[in-house]
Amino acid sequence: MKTIRRLVYREVISAVAFVTIGFLALFFFFDFVDELGNVGRGATPYRLTHALMYVTLLVPSHLYELLPIAVLIGTIFVMARFAQSSEFTILRTSGLGPWRALGSLMLLGAAFALLTFATGDYLAPAADRAAQLLKARYQGSISVGQTGAWLKERQAERTYTVNVSALTADGALRGVRIFEAGPNGMLSSVTAADGARFGQGRWLLDNARQRLFATGRDGLPAVTVREQAQLEWRTDLSAEMVSVALLRPDRMRTLDLFEYIRHLKANGQASQRYEIEFWRKVFYPLSALVMVVLALPFAYLHFRSGSITGFVFGGVLIGISFFLLNNVFGYIGNLRTWWPWLTAAAPGLIYSMMSLGAFGWLVLRR
Repeated sequence: MKTIRRLVYREVISAVAFVTIGFLALFFFFDFVDELGNVGRGATPYRLTHALMYVTLLVPSHLYELLPIAVLIGTIFVMARFAQSSEFTILRTSGLGPWRALGSLMLLGAAFALLTFATGDYLAPAADRAAQLLKARYQGSISVGQTGAWLKERQAERTYTVNVSALTADGALRGVRIFEAGPNGMLSSVTAADGARFGQGRWLLDNARQRLFATGRDGLPAVTVREQAQLEWRTDLSAEMVSVALLRPDRMRTLDLFEYIRHLKANGQASQRYEIEFWRKVFYPLSALVMVVLALPFAYLHFRSGSITGFVFGGVLIGISFFLLNNVFGYIGNLRTWWPWLTAAAPGLIYSMMSLGAFGWLVLRR
């Protein structure tokens, strides 16, 4: 049995690696062509080497997205080739029953699932953040739309609404505005700063201008203006939370998303979108297990000469449909306020039923 596993694992890993490299090379080429339009722009020239570095740093994110599809295509190719050359028939006569074959592939799928999780939770977030900061260094700061990112925090009986225009290349903030509301919900102060840096449980605001609103002795509104070169503001808003608001949430670590969701709920803010992304990051690596189960029935088919290409093309379409369904369910779940965990798990559950149905019909019954 060890010899059979070694044979199957070697062939599947080689095929998956070949498909993955092919996909990554294609995406690398598309990203590089798209990035050529930015070469030479910016106050500090954005050179061709910088574009190559930026595109290279995007590779881990593409690897995370493409790995389950590559697992499906590579495994289908190997299983179909084994069936076409009658190698799988020989393996069956050697004692490789359907359940043993399924268990062996599930073990390999678990390894691919761990690789997907490690890529999406550690390698891709770090590489994507480095890519964004590299681009910001030569082309300007990172921002979201025209108004920047908005965050909210409650401290005791006061509520703070924070607006950040952009994130600079060195990890500092630019264009910070802090709106403070009292227990009655009335605006009590507005603080504007040219920039801010993160400290331990605080922000250090540069060139801060404060406007304090109060009621004077005569009962009329009074405004007090203060200017400080540096102002310390105590807050639990961390660099990771600001990054979630400024960068794409699907590129963040699972733990960072979880902490940000807790922060949103504690401050009475909508967290549906981020909860869906969190559960997608939990369930997405498990799709590698679904893909290997979906590919196993191809080993029990009978192929004519040259007909393997059509089945591999079918595997490509199945992988693309899974990727599209995963995105569509995310958008629909966000609009219809479905349960986040069910929205994220639904594509995997649908394809799991499809794969188990195909396994039961083609393998066990026929």
